[in-house]
Amino acid sequence: MPQDRLAIAQVTPFAWEASNEVNEYVARVSDELARRGHKVLVIAPSESAALVRDTRRAVHTDPEKLLDRAGAGRPVVLGVGEVLPFSPARRRAASLPVDVARTIEDTLSSIALDVVHVHEPFAPSASSVALRHSRALNVGSFHVPTDRVLSTQLTGALSRLLFSRLDARTASYRATADLLQRYFAGDYRVITPGADPAPAHTDHEPVEVVMIATEERAALRVFLRALRTLPRDLEWHATVSSARALAAPATLERALRDRVSFVESRDPVETLASADLVVLASEGLRMTPSTLVHAIAAGVVPVASRLAPYEELLGEGARGLVFEPGDVQTLSAHLARLIAEPELRARQRAEAEPLRSTLTWNRVADEFEQIYGELAARRHDGRGDARARARIKDRGLIDVDLHMHTDHSYDCATPVEVLLAEARSRGLGAIAITDHNEISGALDARAKADGIKVIVAEEVKTANQGEVIGLFIEEKIERGMTLPETIAEIKRQGGLVYVPHPFDRMHSVPDYEHLNAVLDDVDAIEVFNPRVAIAEFNEEALRFALKYRIPAGAGSDAHVPQGLGSVRIRMRDFNGPEEFLESLRDADIVRNPASLLYVQALKFLQTKAMPAGARRASRDRRVRRATGAARRKS
Repeated sequence: MPQDRLAIAQVTPFAWEASNEVNEYVARVSDELARRGHKVLVIAPSESAALVRDTRRAVHTDPEKLLDRAGAGRPVVLGVGEVLPFSPARRRAASLPVDVARTIEDTLSSIALDVVHVHEPFAPSASSVALRHSRALNVGSFHVPTDRVLSTQLTGALSRLLFSRLDARTASYRATADLLQRYFAGDYRVITPGADPAPAHTDHEPVEVVMIATEERAALRVFLRALRTLPRDLEWHATVSSARALAAPATLERALRDRVSFVESRDPVETLASADLVVLASEGLRMTPSTLVHAIAAGVVPVASRLAPYEELLGEGARGLVFEPGDVQTLSAHLARLIAEPELRARQRAEAEPLRSTLTWNRVADEFEQIYGELAARRHDGRGDARARARIKDRGLIDVDLHMHTDHSYDCATPVEVLLAEARSRGLGAIAITDHNEISGALDARAKADGIKVIVAEEVKTANQGEVIGLFIEEKIERGMTLPETIAEIKRQGGLVYVPHPFDRMHSVPDYEHLNAVLDDVDAIEVFNPRVAIAEFNEEALRFALKYRIPAGAGSDAHVPQGLGSVRIRMRDFNGPEEFLESLRDADIVRNPASLLYVQALKFLQTKAMPAGARRASRDRRVRRATGAARRKS
């Protein structure tokens, strides 16, 4: 268990008033985590206009008070938007109104959270929106093992992009993890759900057989057909429990009407308390493995169709009997044996005892606390270097551009002299020259600099994991190594590891998986680059830096002088990498981006459209002007 208490948001895609296994899971885990001292918010759509109104008012007026309330030992439920009531006949969440997304974004941007735990984050849903806007560590939990055609076929690419933001993934059942692996490869930790404590089981006379009608309708038909074929001399009674009033089918035989009751109940635990046997007869369309979890915890013997999540819980028949989906005869034979043989029921219950002892919400909370703690331990220590901070605290502010290129880069035609002159004219106090796979331009600039600080740097292309910048290095780093090997070489030189445009899909960039593998060695992340064409990529970089407490940097990525300083960092003056990194922690990013189309057009003209001879003549003229202006000024 982590020593620090965390601020945690649990997000469900279903209206909070809906009765389903996902909401039950969220409620029980939230209660247990809050009882342990964590500050827990439950974020959910809601059918209550009053709850939604109160939530929006609290988020907009004083969001921190919500965390204070959550610290009182009970989770606080936030209704983020009204949705259509949940229908038991429909497994998915209702369509997501626009105002729900806005409220979730406002909530997550105004409340400082350590963990955002999303359940069933398939798009479109409240959970997928929360994952998109989260600035915290992200945990995703997947529960029901059914194929979601919309998410896996139509919006698979979007879901894969969203799921890449997950720092940890869990599945309620191995069957769920196996299904997800087919579409969204990743590491899924199986955490079997818990169940509420139940009293010791005692047999009933006659034997009570229960079906909780949350599977597809065909399951009920299979169950009733099996009851018709039971020997007449057996002593039993059956109950069909449903969240909505369910009448007996008109085709139900008179002989069975006296032995089968149809009851309305939203609480499966209450129904199972008076049961000896429970039947799950799904053919795979709408499985409800949580019913099996509750049954095993209550000491009720299950009879279930041979489906992966059911077999998983039943130990392939060790803790209950199984039959092929739709096989009425085998189901009837299993029921007949269990009704007639109390010793068989006792053996099945005894086989389930080792599993039953683990089916607690306390154990589930333990496992999630371990995951949260492991993720929190990966965050950078935001306290920094106290000695370096003391040295720079009284120094003046300077403007710094951390990303630019000279004609020592293959894709840039800006001479060093022109770059230095432009940097001075734009009031920059320091620049980092980050030529592609080369440091000769940076070394030349440092030697010629007059009144401006030059950080020698290199933007290195790795083998297949994007680009990374080494700041404060002295030796060229060869391209083509792996990301860890490149980082190791930067560190060997005493440099800082700076990740440029990390999530810009238009560039060669490391993805979440690559960055997560080297988190401890990343010193800073570029969170704003004006050459990034899609703003969401910069926002994604900012969220990544915030969640892991990594210092944020920015730079113009200028390939032409006109783009220089279009974004700059205002920070305290520094000497060397330690003071630079400490100053960066409290720096401000000042943005005045030049037109992307304009600077890209200039880059094309200077590097591609102009013949080689004309490029050389143009370079010479610009160098003469820059050096002449510098001499006249001196």
